Amino acid sequence: MGQLKLVNIGFGNIASANRIVSVTSPDSQPVKRLIKISRERNKLIDATYGRRTRAVIVMDSDHVILSSVQPETVAQRLLDQDEVSEED
Repeated sequence: MGQLKLVNIGFGNIASANRIVSVTSPDSQPVKRLIKISRERNKLIDATYGRRTRAVIVMDSDHVILSSVQPETVAQRLLDQDEVSEED
């Protein structure tokens, strides 16, 4: 197993980068349905601190994380982290 990689998803919240399946916008109907189903199954993690949800992060454990950071920002943080680890 590789080293543990973490990514900041906003407001000091951190998620395991190795376990992220996708980072999407919350605007589409299928994603809204996914959020509803995750909430019903107690698999929803709300990391927005009451702010508007801008990114929905799907984990390989079937957990869904709501973040107030733009999906592009989360993706860029993942890419930046990969570049740093390649330099090591």
